[in-house]
Amino acid sequence: MIDWTHWHNEPYLVGGLILLGWLYALATGPFRARLAPVGTPYPAGKAACFYAALVIFYLAVGSPLDQAGERFLLTAHMVQHMLLIYPAAILLLAGLPAWLVSQVSGRAALRRPLAVLFHPAVCALTYTATISIWHLPALYDWALRDKFIHVIEHVTFFVAALLYWWPLLSPSREYPPAKYALQMLYLVAVTLMMTPLFAYLAFSSEILYPTYEYAPRLIPGFSAAQDQLLGAATMKLGGMFMSFLALIWAFYHWYQATERNAGKTIVSG
Repeated sequence: MIDWTHWHNEPYLVGGLILLGWLYALATGPFRARLAPVGTPYPAGKAACFYAALVIFYLAVGSPLDQAGERFLLTAHMVQHMLLIYPAAILLLAGLPAWLVSQVSGRAALRRPLAVLFHPAVCALTYTATISIWHLPALYDWALRDKFIHVIEHVTFFVAALLYWWPLLSPSREYPPAKYALQMLYLVAVTLMMTPLFAYLAFSSEILYPTYEYAPRLIPGFSAAQDQLLGAATMKLGGMFMSFLALIWAFYHWYQATERNAGKTIVSG
């Protein structure tokens, strides 16, 4: 059965997160005078977001939730993915100062490839393709059986999530967020593109992942079929809820911008 006291302390996980936190502290602290415009204050709010993202990332893949998702419950695995795709990715982007991102995005040699990478259509396709391909039974169950492949899966999920949120939350001056009207279309498009995956998981007549079919039942009477349905619902409803919040946010700012422009037109007329 699951050991709820076991937390992962592998060097590549804990050390990697500590290294990211240390590099961020150096960039925003001692090296800020070299990287940022003169007089730029320490970005305390952004730092809080960045470190919160690292904590949530660790909770998703380093807590006992990882063992539950890897060996027992598809639903627990979906919760892991929701933590990576939503709060962790959102907070990490929110934690990056524009002047720090410009150290990479402002390089002339990267202008064309980054312009392609951060195009909303590419972000949407990359995200949906990454999530969908990893849910193919052979790949998904391989990740559950092989720790190294599982790490790759979670890293690619997180990178894809950063791309998904980039058109809405880009911290880059060179590649700013899309216009609000386009953001709304983008969110609806991604939601529709993810629907076939939900239908595939929710309405399959068989258990798609053998690991969960033959796993000991953590909850008495909670079958593998019920777990698969709940896991699919967790993914779909979680995604729709976050997309709905983002849609409201984009619509509000689009409306505000429209009102401001209308006011300027009246005054100039």
